[in-house]
Amino acid sequence: MNWLAEHPEVRTIRVAAADLNGVPRGKRVPARFAEKLLSEGTKFPYSVLNMDIWGEDIEGSPLVFESGDPDGLLMPTERGFMPMPWLDAPSALLPIWMFHPDGRPYEGDPRQALARVVERYKAAGLTPVVATEMEFFIIDDSGKTLRVPPSPRSGKRRTGAETLSLRALDAFDQFFTQLYDACEAMDIPADTAISEAALGQFEINMMHQPDPLKAADDAWFFKMLTKGVARQFGFAASFMAKPYDVWSGSGLHMHFSLLDAEGRNLFDDGTEKGSAMMRHAVAGMLRAMPGSTLVFAPHENSYDRLVPNAHAPTGIGWAYENRTAAIRIPASGPKARRIEHRVAGGDVNPYLMIAAVLGAALNGIEDALEPPAPFEGNAYDKDLAQLPGTWSEAIETFAACDETKRIFPQHLIDNLVMTKRQELHYMAELTDEETVELYLDTV
Repeated sequence: MNWLAEHPEVRTIRVAAADLNGVPRGKRVPARFAEKLLSEGTKFPYSVLNMDIWGEDIEGSPLVFESGDPDGLLMPTERGFMPMPWLDAPSALLPIWMFHPDGRPYEGDPRQALARVVERYKAAGLTPVVATEMEFFIIDDSGKTLRVPPSPRSGKRRTGAETLSLRALDAFDQFFTQLYDACEAMDIPADTAISEAALGQFEINMMHQPDPLKAADDAWFFKMLTKGVARQFGFAASFMAKPYDVWSGSGLHMHFSLLDAEGRNLFDDGTEKGSAMMRHAVAGMLRAMPGSTLVFAPHENSYDRLVPNAHAPTGIGWAYENRTAAIRIPASGPKARRIEHRVAGGDVNPYLMIAAVLGAALNGIEDALEPPAPFEGNAYDKDLAQLPGTWSEAIETFAACDETKRIFPQHLIDNLVMTKRQELHYMAELTDEETVELYLDTV
């Protein structure tokens, strides 16, 4: 309530929860009801967190007509009220998550799924330290053909990718300055920005933090914020996995390490190789990777990114300081020893993605699994087991995977499978142009 109390100019509140696709669902409420929202929350149907990408009910879902479409209880998260710098009128965002009326967490809520994994870590006396790398495109979508927007400074358009180019960053300096100011206002720990490998593509890294729920919140908020600020400049910001056929797609890479109760990094054994616990975590992630692919690549367009020689992994393997690997152990001092998971696209639901990675790692630690030997060289040239190559294969692999059943509640698995099967069916009716239009702003 503190932020809102300090801003009497705020007239409206948006209460918002993430559905299974990561799409914000919620309500617009007059600010005079702020106290009531904090103490009583709000309600909307359980089925709202289980909509398809168009915002339609899932046909045959027991959450809808079979049960009378009952309400769940949405209560504020620990984040409280936040500014919404991308709106013209001063407004407040209140993040919420879903419970049953008797106070039990609703198992179909993706944030609750991550909280469940975090509780497993707490019970084991472990604290994950998490950071994300957020890749996105800025796009002029005002015409029939997508292209890079003109620079607000020069009025000129870039004609090619400029990896790690200061010129590319400076061309959109006003946008990035406003975006960083907004991140600070929303307590989103934005760190370094770089120009990426594709036309109009950029990356902003988040700082490491010992709170996976906040890391996921920050990634979710950052998506909303970046899209909104871009529209203030007259162009789109898209986290779509592959908006252009000829350029590499956008990932959402995740770095993490584990601390014990004394704050020691349990992946550090004083050597460059890392500890046995780190290897167990790697093995768990490799074992769960085929079944988790639907979480890392949740949309039809996601699979356009996961192709050989396109800066996205296709093989299930790990390596040291090797960006062709699905799981990379970055070069660092021993105390900073960590794992980078490189499979997820920018279009993921951050709550499900972080839950899938951390849950699989903990499975491996609990089972004391040993990974195969790390490979060297180009992963695309290795004889590695492959990720599911199609959306339909990923859906069915997720539905049948024993490892994902250790990570996610069966109710959430069933809901996500129903959602993706429905989307798969209806996506077949769309042209390529309609597919891009659907995903560009939504994911």
